[in-house]
Amino acid sequence: MKKSISTTKAPAAIGSYSQAVKAGNTVYISGQIPLNPESMTMLTGPMELQVAQVFENIKAIAEAAGGSLNDIVKLNVYLLDLKHFEVVNQVMRSFFKEPFPARALLGVAAMPKQAEVEIEAIMVLGE
Repeated sequence: MKKSISTTKAPAAIGSYSQAVKAGNTVYISGQIPLNPESMTMLTGPMELQVAQVFENIKAIAEAAGGSLNDIVKLNVYLLDLKHFEVVNQVMRSFFKEPFPARALLGVAAMPKQAEVEIEAIMVLGE
């Protein structure tokens, strides 16, 4: 059985998808971009702030699902410019502790709302 997860502490879905879906003890968190959850406006400026906003959004969804960032086992990171690879690493270190989640990081041509970064996550509860 699957259950939709939703919180007002993260941006509302901008399409026909859930913020996250829980299936058993696994939570699949939809890709998050640097949207402010209150104003639904895109955060612009330094990439460090954009990535931090994305992780704050993921954190809010993880908590709404009954977990935390420490329960995340896999991240998929999408960047418009791979020159921000090290920025992602630096910001991740401030949100996650070892063992870090498994991760894929890809350069892409475009994202919704002209975002420069999008991150999706898989979380396992009760590990």
